[in-house]
Amino acid sequence: MSDIYLVTGAAGFIGYNLSKRLLKENKIVIGVDNLNDYYDVGLKLTRLSLLEKYDNFTFKKIDISDKSTLENLFKNHKITYVINLAAQAGVRYSIDNPDVYIQSNLIGFYNILELCRHYPVKHLVYASSSSVYGSNQKVPFEETDFVDHPVSLYAATKKSNELMAHTYSHLYKIPSTGLRFFTVYGPMGRPDMAYYSFTDKYFKDEVIKVFNNGDFENDMYRDFTYVDDIIEGIIQVLNTPPTDINPMHRVLNIGNNNPEKLMYFINTLEECLSNSLGKKVEFKKEFEPIKPGDVHKTYASTEALERLVGFKPKTSIKDGLQRFTDWYVSYYKKV
Repeated sequence: MSDIYLVTGAAGFIGYNLSKRLLKENKIVIGVDNLNDYYDVGLKLTRLSLLEKYDNFTFKKIDISDKSTLENLFKNHKITYVINLAAQAGVRYSIDNPDVYIQSNLIGFYNILELCRHYPVKHLVYASSSSVYGSNQKVPFEETDFVDHPVSLYAATKKSNELMAHTYSHLYKIPSTGLRFFTVYGPMGRPDMAYYSFTDKYFKDEVIKVFNNGDFENDMYRDFTYVDDIIEGIIQVLNTPPTDINPMHRVLNIGNNNPEKLMYFINTLEECLSNSLGKKVEFKKEFEPIKPGDVHKTYASTEALERLVGFKPKTSIKDGLQRFTDWYVSYYKKV
């Protein structure tokens, strides 16, 4: 019998790209998503329409916090791999809308763990986040670092996911891997992310807010990771479940291992958008202090992932942003 891959958050940015990769490899994929309106549902439906062209793809509109509906899915299909990417994302949004984070990120993930307990799978891979590192000053961030002081509710839910998965793995021998993603970007990405929203604001003739006051010498850093690199890493990890450790649970960074200054990132985005449009682009900028819940620097050590599967990101920030702006200009018909 063929393996069946359950991808939750399949209409999301990473979920869509992962599902597409698996489908191209002729895997059977069941995609689950609640299609919430945290950002443009039209973009989620576009991603979904591209996946539904594959005969080996099935979509179910399910919220993972709905345990009984999710359990029916496990009862009716012999799911062998679970990749849980469904979650309420966004650091700043968690300050104003905490309820949805508890519902999706904690209750929803608990449901996933319970079902993997009662309907055993070969490997559970789930999304954690670089935000668990909080205000860690030591860089690059390593998986063995102390991460008990999250600075946002979003980060707290992701750290909780790691603890929950560890416990379930210990008690019920569920092979599981948590991946701490570092600022994933690329075409058809999330409109709430800076690179996407800055591009939106340019076409709306609006000002972009640059946090940390645009201090180039003491600038904010982000470890931007192109989505194709992330997907390659997920696939490699998925095919290498933990087997010889107790508990059968591990947490791995998955990032670029090459952080960029915020202002360099903005300047590069302007340059790439200029190339896509064939004219000079300059954003209108407004400088503000760093926001509550934000961290000053994210920088992944990816040594553990490299040792495990040989993962090494290949895409430079310039190449990745050029692919994004080319897609954006085409998708929104800006020329």
